Amino acid sequence: MIEALQALRGVAQLTAVTVVAELGSLSRFHNPRQLMGYSGLVSSEYSSGNRIQRGSITKTGNAHLRRVIIESAWAYQYRPWIGGFLLKRQQGLNLSQEVKEIAWKAQWRLHTRYKKLAGAGKKKPQIVTAVGRELLGFLWAVAVQTEAKFQQPARAA
Repeated sequence: MIEALQALRGVAQLTAVTVVAELGSLSRFHNPRQLMGYSGLVSSEYSSGNRIQRGSITKTGNAHLRRVIIESAWAYQYRPWIGGFLLKRQQGLNLSQEVKEIAWKAQWRLHTRYKKLAGAGKKKPQIVTAVGRELLGFLWAVAVQTEAKFQQPARAA
């Protein structure tokens, strides 16, 4: 699991170990939105009647997880590229092609999201928080893909 998570840009060994230690099995979340809510990286909501107003992030979840995800999200301000340490990590680990494809898709989507929000005039901390929330979705996808690969079918007794 830790090796598979390192296929993502901005997620090196320490971040991957922290995510696994803080969350355990990511497949316990039925979808990425549950994981995002657990982390506290979702916007708060003030609603009354037909009026819905969104606020800042809730911060109700795991603060340590939130910190490492936001730190990793800063890497997506740069254009998509596989080289340097990321290339060495992906070549040195036995990663499935599906995990590499998820990681590449994450680079494109998150970098594009960063650029769109920056073009809209958002401040960098807000942009990185939004990118971090989506990064959690890609972490979930990689983890579920990896866990499914290593799960043993139950034997009939």
